[in-house]
Amino acid sequence: MKSRVSKVVVAGALMLFSLSSALAANKPLKVFILVGQSNMEGHAQITTFPVIAKDPKTAELYKDMVDASGKPVVCENVYIAYTYGDFNGNSVGKKSGKLTAGWGSQHHVGAGKIGPEFTFGIYMNKLLNEPILLIKTAWGGKSLQVDFRPPTGGPLPADSKNKDAAGKYYKLMMDYVKEVLADPKAVYPNYDPKAGYELAGFVWFQGFNDLVGSYPTVDPSKGKKGIKDYSEYSRLLACLIRDVRKELAAPKLPFVIGVLGVGGETTGDGTEAFRNAMAAPAEMPEFKGTVANVFTHKYWPAELDAVKAKSEAAKKDFAAKDKELQARLKASGTDAKARQEVKKEIEKLEADKRAKVEQALTPDELFLLNNGISNAGYHYMGSGKFFGQIGKAFAEAIVEMKKN
Repeated sequence: MKSRVSKVVVAGALMLFSLSSALAANKPLKVFILVGQSNMEGHAQITTFPVIAKDPKTAELYKDMVDASGKPVVCENVYIAYTYGDFNGNSVGKKSGKLTAGWGSQHHVGAGKIGPEFTFGIYMNKLLNEPILLIKTAWGGKSLQVDFRPPTGGPLPADSKNKDAAGKYYKLMMDYVKEVLADPKAVYPNYDPKAGYELAGFVWFQGFNDLVGSYPTVDPSKGKKGIKDYSEYSRLLACLIRDVRKELAAPKLPFVIGVLGVGGETTGDGTEAFRNAMAAPAEMPEFKGTVANVFTHKYWPAELDAVKAKSEAAKKDFAAKDKELQARLKASGTDAKARQEVKKEIEKLEADKRAKVEQALTPDELFLLNNGISNAGYHYMGSGKFFGQIGKAFAEAIVEMKKN
């Protein structure tokens, strides 16, 4: 009797699964466009994932990111088409396939990198249970002021040294999006032309090159130390939203602004001024309910700041010796024997540094130091925990907008 009941339960579950799959197959392909510079590319190595699991606040996130064997999940219903750049941000490649980890930056790859796309696709799939295609266009070191400058933003001043580059990456972005949409089946094999596709959302995660860009200061008397006036960024971002919607014939396309989060919490400085300017378009009456901000500084890995500071403090006593050995190495020139001797001393010094750090940090802090950081601060320390959280937040923000 028990066996018969089990068979009925299994059969019922299979029928529900088949029905769910059939319903999903009859729905338009949901297309989401992800755009930005190096942090939309994503520089978080897969090797940082264990830190996500160790933190009780993100342990559930980790479970959604990996399979039963601990490997990054492969999303059967989510595909991605990606055009990207080289280390200098030059547009060099295109690729497509099922979404999994490894669709972050395509240079200095290491074990594989993620950006926001990985968890964005995972959670959008969970929230919608429909076929999904991500179109990602991202190139390192690109500004809105110049590179992504939208058509209605107007030309740069005639005397600008960048005037010929204005809007180049806006055009590359739009060309690629249109190329993919012209033949979705080429990148999403199960695409159903009868069901078609729906442009379902746009995510903009960018900003660092504008933060340090050539905007005027609010108070010119303070010179370079003064806080910049970023109102032009706000204007250009509003133009970008309008132009993208018009060019794609999607007047209410949900638009998420991933507000720059580098450095975490700040008060009254230039970074905060830029964040306010970046967030401003979402408050404009014309964009009410269709543009939303995700303040990514809330996910900044502050615990990594703390362990880095503690580690550097532990190594401080070695600074003078380090400087001396580097000078000796340089002075040794082509003398192979002398260089070898200095290198041995440097190896010994590095071992002493590691020992001092291991004494100064707790086991948990050492775990964070050794596993949580895979890139520089302006790349959010290459923290998988950071990128995992913001990808999820971007997906939730779009779904929330669609409800209203």
